[in-house]
Amino acid sequence: MAELRLGPLLRYADGTSATVWVESSRPCTAEVRCADGSSGASRTFQIAGHHYALIPVTGLTPGTTTPYEVFLDGGRVWPLPGSPFPPSAVRTPAAGDTVRVAFGSCRWAAPPVGEADPVGPDALDTLASRIAADPAADRPDVLLLLGDQVYADETSPATRRWLAARRELTDPPGDEVADYEEYTRLYYESWLDPEVRWLLSTVPSCMIFDDHDVIDDWNTSAAWLADMRATSWWRERLLSGLMSYWVHQHLGNLSPAELAHDPLYDSVCATPDGTDALRAFAAEADADPAAVRWSYRRDFGRVRLLMVDTRAARVLDEEHRAMLDPGEADWLRAQTRDGRGSYDHLLIGTSLPWLLPHLVHDAEGWNAALCRGDKGPRWARFGEKVRRAADLEHWAAFPASFEALAALIAEAGSGPDAPATVCVLSGDVHHAYVAEPEWPRGAGPDARVLQLTCSPVHNSIPLSIRVGFRFGWSRFARVLGRRFAGHGGIPRPSIDWRKTGGPWFGNQLMTLTLRGRAAALRLDQAKEGEGSGSTARLVTVQESVLTER
Repeated sequence: MAELRLGPLLRYADGTSATVWVESSRPCTAEVRCADGSSGASRTFQIAGHHYALIPVTGLTPGTTTPYEVFLDGGRVWPLPGSPFPPSAVRTPAAGDTVRVAFGSCRWAAPPVGEADPVGPDALDTLASRIAADPAADRPDVLLLLGDQVYADETSPATRRWLAARRELTDPPGDEVADYEEYTRLYYESWLDPEVRWLLSTVPSCMIFDDHDVIDDWNTSAAWLADMRATSWWRERLLSGLMSYWVHQHLGNLSPAELAHDPLYDSVCATPDGTDALRAFAAEADADPAAVRWSYRRDFGRVRLLMVDTRAARVLDEEHRAMLDPGEADWLRAQTRDGRGSYDHLLIGTSLPWLLPHLVHDAEGWNAALCRGDKGPRWARFGEKVRRAADLEHWAAFPASFEALAALIAEAGSGPDAPATVCVLSGDVHHAYVAEPEWPRGAGPDARVLQLTCSPVHNSIPLSIRVGFRFGWSRFARVLGRRFAGHGGIPRPSIDWRKTGGPWFGNQLMTLTLRGRAAALRLDQAKEGEGSGSTARLVTVQESVLTER
């Protein structure tokens, strides 16, 4: 009998359909049966000896909550026997419903039950506990995971022991992940956490990668990429990272209609073993990043989400550096223009923040000028060392792309059919904050524009980050940043911005509540329970109204 190895993950849900992702122990037919009689089934496909299915569920009724079960070859495998959690359910939206969007990034897998957690309680674990305690209460309609869902380059003690039993850790890449099978270990470790497993089975999720899903500072520069390609292990690591991302994360980002017209998905499902087809796709993505699109769009009623790939889609040539290649930039612009007036809120998901503390922004622009050779080859070599050591690779490190995004946001947020808000949702920097841009008088958009940054979900927050980012927003730091910009000959940005919330430090999630043109923001942090034997909980530390109409 087939067994359920991983999942189920409820990925996509609209008014009448949904998709559910599973991994099974062998080839089989995976089926979802809902309490209202709606259902769906799919044959598994095979990648590297593993068996997966993305099950399309149809016949759902808008505005309902429908419990479901999972069957493999007719045998029920979900819910698990004796599960302490409520039934997993599909919630379908109805027209005009409030949309709640929770988001965050950067999650180390929680340690096994009974082991001390060195970085404190997990925000996803505590979110699961909150929802399970009162299933009828308000919950996120979608969970956005904005990168670093797994850490290929920072493995846990348990995973290092598993790797050591599999191969010699004295050989590169040492105690980091080397191939597809080792990537599957990361997903088991992360998504078999009981609370997270149940949470992802009942709250739809959208995901995008960031650097640690492959390696720290992935695609930071052309010189970095050349150095990586010169190693013996990089190609297998990258191809395995892209293959496992496609299977575990990317597929579920797509709607049933998109899946029906996806040639790779069709090819993988049509052959007994899709490994070669998927590996060829990953190799093409490595050779020509512009040939593959990882970005995607999701509409939740009158809320539009544009999830943007800011890792694989980069142009790394120093003379033409760009966060997005021309095709990707054109796609993003087209999605903001499509159906103008049909959305009240525009969410741009980018793992890396657009607006940073001014000192960091100016330092990244200065570094980009050095690496470009504006100060000569000696400064260029110095700049490359600094770029890698200090992770200077956000939007500010791609000045033309920073300005292009500012212009796109101004265009999208202007005019009689403009949305009420344009929110850039980001993670990466292991703290949370709110920043608001300001355009020159008469040039700004009609929409309220915000940079909403929230991380980590569950990770370390070194003292250097706490001190550095608090200082980075200070007035003195701003003056210091202009010194860097002056040395690099960097002009002032076309916009200014200010921090209007934070910084907040902790394992945390932000939630946007959107109804009509009204928008509210809440920040929740995972806190240890008070008193002996008490459990960790999710505590609201900040709430604010963004728009009232």
